[in-house]
Amino acid sequence: MSTESLPPPLWVNTGPFLARMIADLSSQPRLAVDTESNSLHAYRERVCLIQFSTPQTDYILDPLEFADLSSLAPIFQDPAIEKIFHAVEYDLICLRRDYGFGLANLFDTMQAARILGYPAVGLDRLLNDKFGILVDKRYQKADWAARPLTAEQIHYARLDTHHLFQLRDVFEAELREKGRWLLAQEDFRRSCDPEQPKTRAAGEVRERFSGRRDLSPRELTVVNELVLFRELIAEQMDRPPFKVMDDETLIAVARAAPQTQADLAAAGVSGKQIRLWGQAILAAVQRGAEAPLAKRKQVSRPTDATLARAEKLKDWRKKVAKEMGVESDIVLPKPYIQLLAENSPRTQRDLENLMVQSPWRFEAFGAQILELLGG
Repeated sequence: MSTESLPPPLWVNTGPFLARMIADLSSQPRLAVDTESNSLHAYRERVCLIQFSTPQTDYILDPLEFADLSSLAPIFQDPAIEKIFHAVEYDLICLRRDYGFGLANLFDTMQAARILGYPAVGLDRLLNDKFGILVDKRYQKADWAARPLTAEQIHYARLDTHHLFQLRDVFEAELREKGRWLLAQEDFRRSCDPEQPKTRAAGEVRERFSGRRDLSPRELTVVNELVLFRELIAEQMDRPPFKVMDDETLIAVARAAPQTQADLAAAGVSGKQIRLWGQAILAAVQRGAEAPLAKRKQVSRPTDATLARAEKLKDWRKKVAKEMGVESDIVLPKPYIQLLAENSPRTQRDLENLMVQSPWRFEAFGAQILELLGG
């Protein structure tokens, strides 16, 4: 069936429609899922659409119409229902942040493509290469909180899940053929437990700058005041902070220490920014010039031995990745580089304990890693 001849998806924006959808989803052995958020258009982003597909039906849920979506939690957390995502990490961070949803039983088609060594793993590219399906990506950066959505936006949103069953089955066959099915299963399990989402707080933004060594203590102090100014304006406008002033301009202003609007222009501040906030920016710079010096973030430096082990592991995984035809983090993800470099396993049992969540990698690479680290 071509995408043009698909029946319209079911738009879920009322309690009865939600109950009907949940009853259907709960009875399925597997579902395709995606979300759309408004990170490019709001100060505090939120999930604006949740798309579900079954083999028979495409649903588009409008979460902006519901005060409580906790009835969906059991579906996401049911280990008997496989959830198929493409690039799950960001979706899960958003679902956990907004609704507290956990996830069990995942198939991530993007991670499967990476494990198989595909050079391009975007959904549009994969659907085109595998099935000749063309996806119009012009709505990728749309404001999904705006209502009403156009028919084209709704069609775009449903295509993010409609073909995932077919893609998933193709990838399972290829993973099994290459002997990487168990590796994929391990990575899918690890993906169900992402890092906690970062909050939209000025303090955390300032901390991100505080580790920069190319800023003097005074420049860093001015940056702190400029960040506070930017967060205040962004929250008032309900816009992402980078749409008030991007990081490069903010740092350029801190370094220039401007005293006039002409100085701001010379530092790269646009005419519109100067008209709207010129005096406020100069006031922030002045506060930074007079405030006690900001404390630079102290980062504990690994020992030379730890750094040397990390470099050995990185060089080794590049070689193995080239042989396998994959990116190097497929061979050994970054957290394992740090874990193994810091703990330097000496015995097979030590290594097995450190790699308990990745028995496939332990079996495939354990002997090489032990030899490399002198175990």
